[in-house]
Amino acid sequence: MNVQVKSSNGITLVPIETRLLAERKIFVEGEIDDESACSFVKQVMLLNAESDAPILVLINSPGGEVNSGMLMYDVIQSSKAPIKMFCMGKAYSMGALLFASGNHGRFMLPHGELMIHEPLLGNRVGGNSSSIKSISDNLIETKKKLNAILAKHTGKSEEEIEKATEYDHYFTAEESVEFGLCDDIVSFEQIMEV
Repeated sequence: MNVQVKSSNGITLVPIETRLLAERKIFVEGEIDDESACSFVKQVMLLNAESDAPILVLINSPGGEVNSGMLMYDVIQSSKAPIKMFCMGKAYSMGALLFASGNHGRFMLPHGELMIHEPLLGNRVGGNSSSIKSISDNLIETKKKLNAILAKHTGKSEEEIEKATEYDHYFTAEESVEFGLCDDIVSFEQIMEV
């Protein structure tokens, strides 16, 4: 989708993502995978190179790959420009972890929803018993790592996070604030004013 931009050279059509990026707004939408993670990193790098002004990350994602999400998490945590997180609809699984990791404000629309759970195996498990044991051990370590991250950003203990992630645990906006996954519930108008 393109939008019109007026300049001294007349009217130009630019992709809407380009226009929003110029306003320091990055969208994380759809599956989190290598491609979306690398796109996110490039956008954050560009905005950090331009200035230290806040970056708004607007999430509407069902989650995705752990490794791709962890790349995005590392960038969010080390960005010199403060990153404010907004849940626009849903942030499930890795999307919820990324949303909750915002250090400079985590905001949800009134009907937004978060979901946290244990990490899942993305592919069918196969191989010999040693390979399957290695996969299982890795999955348990990943679970511990993700639980520690959620505990850090929610103020909950790792035991509380482990209990909350035993199943697909859905949170309304109000429940997200109460659990420490979100700082405040905002209107779309408030997001437009940021």
